[in-house]
Amino acid sequence: MTINSKKNSQMKTASLTENIEYKTEKPNIQLLLDTPFSKEIRITFKAGQIMKEHSAPGPIVVEMFEGNIEFGVLGKVHHLKKGDLLTLDAKVPHDLKATADSIVRLTLSKVDSVERVYRVVR
Repeated sequence: MTINSKKNSQMKTASLTENIEYKTEKPNIQLLLDTPFSKEIRITFKAGQIMKEHSAPGPIVVEMFEGNIEFGVLGKVHHLKKGDLLTLDAKVPHDLKATADSIVRLTLSKVDSVERVYRVVR
């Protein structure tokens, strides 16, 4: 939904809680917002699903909206729970494993692509 304000600027909105879909075979990736400065993505995981080790060309922000994820960075596992927030610099290898059904919000920089994220789960 796009809303025009009185100053003719635009505001885009999306929901992390509407139209949630889980896939049985792999995490589900959905682009929620594509803004002038970032891309906001929702990733839903069923317990046991993984995203293999990968890295992003730009910095990222990861928010745990629901569930629990084992977030591996450079050989160390960080246990993320609902409400946790982290950032990673560009090109830092990381992997994810859901230990419960989970919803992750991922913020990508404009130099990154949603297609790259899709390739990680294929």
